[in-house]
Amino acid sequence: MIRINLLPHREAKRKARRQQFYVLLGLVSVLAALIWFLGFSLINRQIAAQSEKNEFLKREIASLNKEIDEIKKIQEQTNALLARKRVIEALQANRTEIVHLFNELAKQVPEGIYLRTLAQTGPKLAISGYAQSNARITTLMNNLDEAPLLQNSTLIETKADSVGSRRLNSFSITTVITRQSAAAAKPAPVQGKK
Repeated sequence: MIRINLLPHREAKRKARRQQFYVLLGLVSVLAALIWFLGFSLINRQIAAQSEKNEFLKREIASLNKEIDEIKKIQEQTNALLARKRVIEALQANRTEIVHLFNELAKQVPEGIYLRTLAQTGPKLAISGYAQSNARITTLMNNLDEAPLLQNSTLIETKADSVGSRRLNSFSITTVITRQSAAAAKPAPVQGKK
């Protein structure tokens, strides 16, 4: 039998396999490093793109916030102008109220009543004066309640008082002024006779 020594051949194959392993290990390492580098650069690129988008959105939000502030200022100015307009309209609607009030008072004050003061606080009207008797004060209150511009007359105080050499009753009355609409304040058209 022939004996063949395969030991150097096996050693050469092992050496070749080891070299292949190291080469493959080097290639795999290079490939892994390349993949890592590509992934890292891709992620960094995406982060940079997202940061740029975020900065753009921040700039746009800041400009929109400025516009919103301007809109709020304009709305405040509009509301202030509308409030002024409402006040002017209310004054225009009620500008003849005092004339009608004095006209109505002149009609409703009976003989023997002397008005001393008139004071208006909002819709309340405080009237004080002198009367020849308590019956005339009662008549005044009834007349005021029947007047279209006045309602809820209340006697606050009445007392005997001397004015000069005359003995009179001083009184204080409060009444409420009713607001008339512009249509109710206008006189009705007079129709011709048939």
